[in-house]
Amino acid sequence: MKKLLLLTLVFALGLQSAWACTNLIVGKKASADGSVMCSYNCDGFGFSGSLSYSPAGRHADGELIAIHGWGPPHEGQYVKQVPYTYNVVGLMNERQVTIVETTFDGRLILVNNEGLLDYFSLMRLALQRSSTAREAIKCMAELVEEYGYNSSGETLTICDPNEAWIMEIVGKGPGRKGAVWVALRIPDDCICAHANLSRIRQFPQEKGRSINSKQLNKINKPEVECVYAYDVISFAREKGFFNGKDADFSFRDAYCPIDFENVRYADARVWSFFRHHYSHEEMDKYLPYINGDFDQCDHLPLWIKPDKPLSIRDLQQDMRDHFEGTALDMTADMTAGPWGMPIRPLPMHYKDSDSIAYFRERPIATQQSGFTMTCQMRSWLPDDVGGVTWFNCDDADMVAYVPLYCCITQMPDAFRPENNPRAEFSDQSAFWMNNWVANMIYPRYSMMIGDLRKAQKELEDYYFADQDSVLSAIKDMMPADRQSYLNKKSIAYAERMMQRWDKLAKYLIVKYNDQIVRRTDENGQFTRWGHDTPGYDQQFIDAVGKSTGDRYRLKEVIERRER
Repeated sequence: MKKLLLLTLVFALGLQSAWACTNLIVGKKASADGSVMCSYNCDGFGFSGSLSYSPAGRHADGELIAIHGWGPPHEGQYVKQVPYTYNVVGLMNERQVTIVETTFDGRLILVNNEGLLDYFSLMRLALQRSSTAREAIKCMAELVEEYGYNSSGETLTICDPNEAWIMEIVGKGPGRKGAVWVALRIPDDCICAHANLSRIRQFPQEKGRSINSKQLNKINKPEVECVYAYDVISFAREKGFFNGKDADFSFRDAYCPIDFENVRYADARVWSFFRHHYSHEEMDKYLPYINGDFDQCDHLPLWIKPDKPLSIRDLQQDMRDHFEGTALDMTADMTAGPWGMPIRPLPMHYKDSDSIAYFRERPIATQQSGFTMTCQMRSWLPDDVGGVTWFNCDDADMVAYVPLYCCITQMPDAFRPENNPRAEFSDQSAFWMNNWVANMIYPRYSMMIGDLRKAQKELEDYYFADQDSVLSAIKDMMPADRQSYLNKKSIAYAERMMQRWDKLAKYLIVKYNDQIVRRTDENGQFTRWGHDTPGYDQQFIDAVGKSTGDRYRLKEVIERRER
């Protein structure tokens, strides 16, 4: 009798919000220390973030995996198991292979509900089976060909300690089993990003540098920098999505045509990331595109060479972006409210009483994040310590990134799915503790954010300072001892975060109770009676005056003071 194994998707997100996740990518020569890096804000209301885990294992011939994703039900359908599967912590495996994603939907007529594999099942299977990014691309291409694909358009970031790739995939519609896709190797000295809009346009098609899916046996040749489905162009012709020369074919234009909404909500995030690390003047030349003037400009570069190398801390700060300092700055007008709030409530669109339609910006950092991660893959270190996922639940702007090593086999309690219920507060839950603090701060952001920044920096400074001691401690350990040590380290890091956030939450409720700011003495202790009343941000006060005229003007007081 065949043994059945269940592929459990503990990130059971349900239907994600329409404009969901963000990935930022850094090649090894674009990073300050030579690591490959990528990031993921997993955004969508209705779920609580947690850390997924699947242990390494050896499997007998004939074993099958029952697939239970969040796509259409496929009871009684299975995927054949492989002889060995790798340990996977979050979205990085024990060989430092990392796969993260954003959804671009594209042409929804290409969704095939009869396909077995949704994108997250595909990612998880590839992480369990792949020792390099190239193997992961081959694995996913073969899986969708054999079992079918049932998600909409998807952009995948696929990294290992030496390379970073971007892969875009979309189904073929009802009755068509496979998928069409393109994967490109990102130059080592460049940074790339994607955020819910297809990013690959033209791609290399010459022999040697590029291979199609019928030549996957050649994928490990180092000169190969592009891999694509053999019918990615012919299928577009068949469906009427493209009728030009092969050399002019654009994956994005065929499978995910742009409009103002998907550019402003999606590519604006990429533009802001690039602007952090390149000439502001040059990047602002793309503002017509961000503003929907496609006659002047109709795309961003797929990747750029940054002005200087990025550190993992730079990448973490990039994940906290709300367009600050740009033409799209979310703190710079009255929509930020009385205290400069850089987030906005949904929906994305709204109308005034005259039925005039408006939209809100969609930044990288957002309140509906379930979890956030920045992943670091280091080729010069042993895999078990070389791969680090800096992880936490909820909004990247409002949390401290906690380092977790890719070899660990014990999950910190605060990140376990069972400790992060969706509809019940728990002080054992990283998701709910982070949300408790964040939702106190959001309404009075400019007043309160400094206290969070202090705690955030304190934790992250400690974690980064401790990394050298970790590398020193494991230097002469046997692998099993290293794993035990890194398990304990990862758990201790998470516990430290939870303790600091509990302290922060209680501090905030006392300091800012009833919209005052309680004073402290020279030792930082709250005084019993003293407090300040800081009032509103100046830009909001100015906006109130303009919109209400004399409604709130203190005429008599002004006249008396002038006499």
